[in-house]
Amino acid sequence: MAGEFVLLTFPESPFGMRVKVALAEKGIEYEEKVENLFDKSPLLLQMNPVHRKIPVLIHNGTPICESLIIVQYIDEISKDKSPLLPSDPYQCAHARFWGDFVDKKIHPTGRRLWANIGEEQEAGKKELIEGLKAMEGELGDKPYFNGETFGFVDLSFVPFYPWFHTYESIGNFSIEAEFPKLVAWGKRCMEKESVSKSLADPHKILDFVMGRRKKMGF
Repeated sequence: MAGEFVLLTFPESPFGMRVKVALAEKGIEYEEKVENLFDKSPLLLQMNPVHRKIPVLIHNGTPICESLIIVQYIDEISKDKSPLLPSDPYQCAHARFWGDFVDKKIHPTGRRLWANIGEEQEAGKKELIEGLKAMEGELGDKPYFNGETFGFVDLSFVPFYPWFHTYESIGNFSIEAEFPKLVAWGKRCMEKESVSKSLADPHKILDFVMGRRKKMGF
């Protein structure tokens, strides 16, 4: 089955990690091709000519782009194993809402924090904290966002867990002190092999970001 699936990705990308977790949850073997974000391969440009970005999952030669769409595709073609989205229409819509929230309120605010200095960085930090507060409120006292089982929202958000170290280091604050339930949830997720083997090392993420910041002149 490995020959049927090819994943174009980048090790520190939370969106690439998201797809890797989904594939691991489903037990789908795949070939991973690491892209250079600053010198994109002809294959990536061919498979994603619109956005020209990773991740791209190539299934039998056909590309699927955008990580949340890829995850839903993976779930659709393998419903018999570890369903990621709830079968109830409302619960499914609710899960999709929070997956979308992560992409709109966690990723961009986290980037605003690490890719800036001064007032712009502080604004990003404030917005990120507001987004994390909303995520912790949604989690509540449940083991996972889906309740007792790991699901779509967990999978959507957990690739940002190894990024917490970078947010804390550059933003000079403690996510564990501010949001202990989220950190406990992250540690719980990391007990799953599908997660722990799919996520990047937090220290390598920080090294990557510090390299980017140096190129930006910070």
